[in-house]
Amino acid sequence: MLKRLVLAASLALAAITPATAQPFEFIALGDMPYKLPDDYAKFDRLIAAINARKPPFSVHVGDIKSGSSPCTDENFRKVLDQFATFEQPLLYTIGDNEWTDCHRPRAGGFDPLERLAKVRELFFADPTTSHGKTKLAVESQSRVMADKFAKYVENQRWSHNGVLFATVHVPGSNNNFEPGAPQVAMEYFERDAANIAWIDAAFAKATREGAKAVVLAWQADVMDVRQKYAGELPRVSAYVNTINAVERGAKAFGKPVLVIHGDEHEFQVGRFFNTKMQPIPNVIRLEVMGETHIHAVRVLVDPDSPSVFGFFPLFVPENGAY
Repeated sequence: MLKRLVLAASLALAAITPATAQPFEFIALGDMPYKLPDDYAKFDRLIAAINARKPPFSVHVGDIKSGSSPCTDENFRKVLDQFATFEQPLLYTIGDNEWTDCHRPRAGGFDPLERLAKVRELFFADPTTSHGKTKLAVESQSRVMADKFAKYVENQRWSHNGVLFATVHVPGSNNNFEPGAPQVAMEYFERDAANIAWIDAAFAKATREGAKAVVLAWQADVMDVRQKYAGELPRVSAYVNTINAVERGAKAFGKPVLVIHGDEHEFQVGRFFNTKMQPIPNVIRLEVMGETHIHAVRVLVDPDSPSVFGFFPLFVPENGAY
């Protein structure tokens, strides 16, 4: 009788106790390989170091070449082949060097919009899965919101141990907003609308499913004009809507949020600011290494701890200091 009472009490306690989510570690990296072809070997060494850690997945925040190296199919395919050597899943979001800067003479004088189409064709041939030898099934905005945003194969999301992740196509070079070029400006307005809808949907899904935290990953340092202006972000910034969406979503979500980005190539962890240069509660940012620093960041995630996230560099000694 006593055993039955103890068992019944245990079952009742389990029913009312929230499920715990197991801690885990993933890898964040970006802005690499940069100097071509010199960095290919360094990137291979970093991939080997990541494979040795066996993370559940890694996230690359874009810029798979420098802004002054050729935007050729050959260079794209070389990195695509390297992505395929990740033993575990690799998620990738598009940077500006892959397309917005391809009009530069040293980058080959390409049409940026044509290059964007090629990147989507090569890197998101199947938008419902990751790169890497082991595939991770993901949701793509092109499928989830096919009625309005079918072209945005690159915006993806997935969950792991109670944390919701989403990649968002927010590149550097002012988010490709060029007021003097109507066709280019139209691309920005359309993609910006898709991005905002995707960020809003990520927070809505996280709230609906009781996620412990949200991670957003994109390429741009959205505060890259902060040293030129004081008080608030200028209206010429094409990142205002992105920042406002994060602030709005984080406020409603009320739990930890991490924004991962590249762009400036330095390993930094800090507060994430709104357009008035005030820190947004519960939101932190991680800037990954890159360019000459071919290393990565280990992101430790304990979903049931108050701060959730911790950060440690993943160094490859043969690749030099950072």
